[in-house]
Amino acid sequence: MNKQIAEFVGTFALVFFGCAAAVDGGMGSGATAVNLLGIASAFGFALVAMAYGIGPISGCHINPAVSFGVYVAGRMSVADMVSYWIAQVLGAIVAAVVLYLILSGKAQGWNGSLGQNGWGPGYLGEYNVVSAFVFEVVATFLFLVCILGVTHPFAPAGFAGLAIGLTLVVIHLAGINITGTSVNPARSIGPALVGVGSNPRAVAQLWLFIIAPLIGAGAAGFLYREGAFLDPPKKV
Repeated sequence: MNKQIAEFVGTFALVFFGCAAAVDGGMGSGATAVNLLGIASAFGFALVAMAYGIGPISGCHINPAVSFGVYVAGRMSVADMVSYWIAQVLGAIVAAVVLYLILSGKAQGWNGSLGQNGWGPGYLGEYNVVSAFVFEVVATFLFLVCILGVTHPFAPAGFAGLAIGLTLVVIHLAGINITGTSVNPARSIGPALVGVGSNPRAVAQLWLFIIAPLIGAGAAGFLYREGAFLDPPKKV
């Protein structure tokens, strides 16, 4: 498996399991309902699994914003970043297609939703565009601070995947009611494009879920590139 295939598979898994849990949470009732913690855990645990499954191959970015932050931090080339972006977006789109095929076989209760991100009237907490933008920037920034920190040579080895996955769980718990939580342009692009028939507004709002995560990731990458967190511990 090469790096790009690994990123395709990893992004597929993240979008497939995470969005499946989100849609099931909207359709379920009683014992079959997936609650907020369940949806957040699906995204976070999928990331943990992929971190250990494909991490040794590609680093398990499975997120264009992560690749951008890693690039800004000086840890990958432009060519690799672009190839990662292509693989990640394709993985998210294929995952959304497969999820659509599965959900379309449900007898009743499915309204065409694929767990698209969004904001505004009629969407979850009905937060406005400013709230959505600020959350996505800040959440992605903190996500990248975790990722760039735990994958640095000074960090203890072996725990990066767990730390990153649990951070994604916390981010989802904080943000699902605001934007559905993206912090990942690919995760937003796949469901929005495939599910455009059920929610055209999701495509119109994609700009926020591309620009805001890239801003947050770039800011974190800049801090690490500038050495703010890179000084090795001083020996006493």
